Amino acid sequence: MEVEVAAVSPELSPEEERLLIRDITIAAEAHSKEGDNFFLIAQRWWQHWVDYVTQEAVSTANNGLSSYGSYHHESVSSTSRRPAAIDNSDLIDDVVSEVSNVEIELHETLVEGRDYILLPQQVWEKLYGGGPTLPRKAINTGLSQTDLAIEVYPLRLQLLLMPKGERAVVRISKKETVSELHKKACEVFDLILDQICIWDYYGQQKHALMDNMEQTLDDANIQMDQHILVEVLSDGNGSLDGGCMSSIQENGCNEKDSLSIIVEPSRSSLSIAENFSTNNCASRSCSSEFSQSQYLTSPSSELDNNLHITHSITTRGTPVGLTGLLNLGNTCFMNSAVQCLVHTPEFARYFREDYRQEINWQNPLGMVGELALAFGELLRKLWAPGRTPISPRPFKSKLARFAPQFSGYSQHDSQELLAFLLDGLHEDLNRVKHKPYIRTNDADGRSDEEVADEYWANHIARNDSIIVDVCQGQYKSTLVCPVCGKVSVTFDPFMYLSLPLQSTSSRTVTVMVFNIDGSTLPTPCTVSVPKQGRCRDLIQALSSACSIKNGEKILLAEIRGHFIHHFLEDPSVLLSTIKDDDHIVAYRVQTLGLDSTYIQFVHRREEMEPGNNSSSTVWKPYGTPLITPITCDQTVTGTDIHMMVRTLLAPLVQHEGHQSLTLRNSSTNEENDSRDTDSDSETTTSPVMHLQLLDENDECIDLSEEENPINLASLASPIIVFINWSKKDLKRFDIHHLENIPELFKYAPAPKRTRGEPLSLYACLDAFLREEPLVPEDMYCPRCKEQRQASKKLDLWRLPEVLVIHLKRFSFSRSTKHKLETFINFPIHDLDLTNYVANKKSPQCQIYQLYALINHYGSMASGHYTSHIKLLDENRWYNFDDSHISPINEDEVKSVAAYVLFYRRIKVEDAAISNGALSCANPTHSFSRR
Repeated sequence: MEVEVAAVSPELSPEEERLLIRDITIAAEAHSKEGDNFFLIAQRWWQHWVDYVTQEAVSTANNGLSSYGSYHHESVSSTSRRPAAIDNSDLIDDVVSEVSNVEIELHETLVEGRDYILLPQQVWEKLYGGGPTLPRKAINTGLSQTDLAIEVYPLRLQLLLMPKGERAVVRISKKETVSELHKKACEVFDLILDQICIWDYYGQQKHALMDNMEQTLDDANIQMDQHILVEVLSDGNGSLDGGCMSSIQENGCNEKDSLSIIVEPSRSSLSIAENFSTNNCASRSCSSEFSQSQYLTSPSSELDNNLHITHSITTRGTPVGLTGLLNLGNTCFMNSAVQCLVHTPEFARYFREDYRQEINWQNPLGMVGELALAFGELLRKLWAPGRTPISPRPFKSKLARFAPQFSGYSQHDSQELLAFLLDGLHEDLNRVKHKPYIRTNDADGRSDEEVADEYWANHIARNDSIIVDVCQGQYKSTLVCPVCGKVSVTFDPFMYLSLPLQSTSSRTVTVMVFNIDGSTLPTPCTVSVPKQGRCRDLIQALSSACSIKNGEKILLAEIRGHFIHHFLEDPSVLLSTIKDDDHIVAYRVQTLGLDSTYIQFVHRREEMEPGNNSSSTVWKPYGTPLITPITCDQTVTGTDIHMMVRTLLAPLVQHEGHQSLTLRNSSTNEENDSRDTDSDSETTTSPVMHLQLLDENDECIDLSEEENPINLASLASPIIVFINWSKKDLKRFDIHHLENIPELFKYAPAPKRTRGEPLSLYACLDAFLREEPLVPEDMYCPRCKEQRQASKKLDLWRLPEVLVIHLKRFSFSRSTKHKLETFINFPIHDLDLTNYVANKKSPQCQIYQLYALINHYGSMASGHYTSHIKLLDENRWYNFDDSHISPINEDEVKSVAAYVLFYRRIKVEDAAISNGALSCANPTHSFSRR
């Protein structure tokens, strides 16, 4: 539709026209309010107009126009013509609209500032007419409902009429009421209001009866393109049929409450606390719409007088904080974590007040405040009176938008979600708008207290939020160079502690040990190592079992394709990272200097060439390679390498004493080569073998027993020599020792522990803070000026008000993943960390009390999350299982399912009422809980 309006006079100059539109714009914006009309105008037409009015005053073109995101070209033709009537055809979808109440549909991918701009109605009326006209309403948004936004795309809803099965699509503002949606449904399907009831039918499942006529669709959590079920009642007198009544009971009301709604129609019109009527039991508004602000500000006498009429209405004395979250499909991981954060007293207090002023809208690391707003809205609904479960759908939508890994309806790790949520909320609420660059100073002999305070001050200068205030602590990290003894100390922040579940149980491991001095046959060695052990544990066990002497060591290697894939020289590597089908061997070698390396002797034998009908053969690797140490600058000859092989193979010779080893350099397979005719008689009857060196070009060079030196420095690492075995050679040696390598172990889940075999939380802390070596790449020593394998020691320096402890139950390797069903004996009262805090001058009490935890039941693939939460005002524990909430005894809190623990610091004034025996009154008192 095109309209003719009183446009600006064509007699005005471009500059006069620009000033007129600017003044109208400023005045309109100053008085904008909810309900005002704004009009879409195609960006292409708008840019033409901007070029026209700025041709005489390019230098002032931005005055009054930049507020619409417009721009002008740096060079504008001085002969720009006055635009014709407004043409919005670029914005219109030409496809016939399926929406029943809308004639014109916009393209779904329009972007403001690129495809269109929005102008107040007063400006639209002064422009050049044309169309189609595309008015849109201004609506209030945000927590305080004072921010104006233009609803360019109103809700598009899929209506389903039952039992007829008819369908229709309508457009409606999310600020319209449920009553207006009822009216639109009646218009579309030609019904009357008393004949229908409407359901939130998201995902084609009944979620809530929409009978609170004053509730907005936004407050009802109605989403774009979702389904709405319109049910025709069985009779025409306005009463609900059996289907509606049974659904009401399923959505949170018991049978008695439902009867009070149905048999007392005279009370249905009673208005309580701003249209909060008694027949809202089945609606989500029963728990969410009676806002926290109303609950806090309404006089108690007024509430008490109005809320006694029926049991289906929440009274002031009913405890709050017992509202569940609907499971949208494998969202228990999210529900459990959200409930624990929502019931953290510091967060509950913060997000129920006006926190919007602290949102950092410009933080590039944040989510432009949207995550904080979504979480805050959800928290307020969960703390509102009533116990009807809330749908977390809007929050999950925001979560999926900023963290796509949590999109969809697959199961995820609750701790991973918690980590993202805490970090995301921090960035959204970071009070630091412009992070300064801060250079870290060396300690230079200063005390730990001074350096730690400086690190913390630097951290707060860039990161300052409610999350930091409540959840962040500080580590002391100490690195020591093993060569020069250089000590490096840093103080780093942490958000939570991830503790390993160290088990005292062991498992049996079998490894084939090769002695490179040729004194013994390869021998399988069986040792015991911790189930969650590291390579150093295996090396130590093998060293003890093999009676390793001074100057010797055990060298572990992984064998792939009959070559040494790599040496396992990092002692901190977890044994669980080794796959079941990996082949690990151990070599008993001399301790070498830094300039040493190994020659790798790879066995090969003849096999028929595949895909060839002839009798030609090729050399194929087989068996386990052998090694010999050598220094990089050592002069080596062919004779030296022959001797090395004789030594290595000596234990494998059959009928020892009747044969000796002779190696040849011929590439033929003839045993009586003419080059051996001058040898003595013993040599003539000895097995003749063939060695080849792999050079820098990956070509094989025959090795003869010559004294000519071989330039090892020119060879690529590793240095490889092939031992080519003839068929007769294979018969003269007992080679099965080279072929049969036992598997390291079959990784099996740890057996389920019981309460009779607990693992203390303090033991997990000890393991977490234990000094251990790093991989060499993790530290560059500034004194040695080289990468060093330093040792690292963590200490707790500063503890947060709320301490989150993650128990690392899930273990991953390249081929396996499993869950540790270990029972952790964690304190509910009086978690004493006094001895774990390295800062002995801290005046704070270091004793904590458990108030919440996340549980994980079942396996990794098909598990379920719940949470146990203590309502501190009641001093009572509850189990939060999605939408189901039930009280539990304190002795039910501990189980093998405990996954993430939430502790609060005991205040000095609260210590006297702690259920435990400890007291913070004397902070210098030493407690032993290890």
